[in-house]
Amino acid sequence: MDLARKTRHYVGYSPDIVWGNLQTPQYAEAMLRLVVDFHGIPDDVQAGAAARTARAQFIGQEGRTYHVLLGYQALLTNIGGPEVMRAQLHRLAEALSLPGLTLGIIPARARLRVYPGDGFSIFDDRRVEVEGFRGGETITDPDRLSLFRKAFDRLQPSALYGGAARELIEIALSGT
Repeated sequence: MDLARKTRHYVGYSPDIVWGNLQTPQYAEAMLRLVVDFHGIPDDVQAGAAARTARAQFIGQEGRTYHVLLGYQALLTNIGGPEVMRAQLHRLAEALSLPGLTLGIIPARARLRVYPGDGFSIFDDRRVEVEGFRGGETITDPDRLSLFRKAFDRLQPSALYGGAARELIEIALSGT
């Protein structure tokens, strides 16, 4: 929460799951359950989901900006079952109009200018967080950080926004 509170300009990319700040509580719980079960770590799923969804309160507040790219696969990856996914997709459609948020969705067949790679979060162009099977990694080295900014800048032109993004969400919703 402290990092979310301090961040003024966020950019992030999530190729295959919904970005944490836009997750519904049920989606966040199902996602974190997978992490707890996979890593065999203590079960703090409810507290983790509450913390994750609480970060959404900062969207549009005090001049903060968020530019988030989701791969189309994020709309299709079944986290928690059909009911959870339907609610999550509705949440994404609503989020398209949030002040301070620019949400782009990269269509499955979009031509990319860089390989898709892992998802990442960039906080104020000073810190990158990358998560995967290996756990989380924090990067603050300016040279390494610039690679993630470059990757985001090359992914961004492939994304659709506004009504076109909404259409992709509705297509995914119709198949759920």
